[in-house]
Amino acid sequence: MRLSLYEFETGAETIGGDRVIYDIANDTARFGAAEVEGHALVWQLDATPAQAEGARLSRRVQLDPYADWVMRCDRIDFPPDSTAYRHTHPGPGIRYLLHGELDVTTEGKRLSYGKGGTWFESGSDPVLAESSQHQPTAFVRVMILPAEWAGKRTIRYVDPADDHRPKLQKPTVYFEHSIHLR
Repeated sequence: MRLSLYEFETGAETIGGDRVIYDIANDTARFGAAEVEGHALVWQLDATPAQAEGARLSRRVQLDPYADWVMRCDRIDFPPDSTAYRHTHPGPGIRYLLHGELDVTTEGKRLSYGKGGTWFESGSDPVLAESSQHQPTAFVRVMILPAEWAGKRTIRYVDPADDHRPKLQKPTVYFEHSIHLR
């Protein structure tokens, strides 16, 4: 399976299937067939093993075709100078930075993202995210999660002590939609 993110400045239309379309101006997301007239993001999950032509970011993801899965689209907002402590998630996903700045450390690398930055998280590799010290920061993402995670918070902190530290980031879940790979 391949998860890909496409960006369209002047509108997009999806034809159904395992696709998410996000309307940046209106901060709304829909699954399957939909249309956005302005700046849009489209995530697509498909069985194509080859690189997705024209994608901002595309990654192969290993998913058990006999398991039940959900596609979750959500947004994470950080106030200035906040941290998502080293954590994992139960599934992979692609993120897009809507505004602000975010430093992301994973797999021994620290990368900085500004508005429009995109990155992939495997889910299993620990991630540390630190927002801009001077401005609010937000990203939108689509994750592929095992169905038993539907409706549940997915962040799992690597250091148990971080469970009790203040969490300033705010999640907004747009939807979760069941998908079947077989």
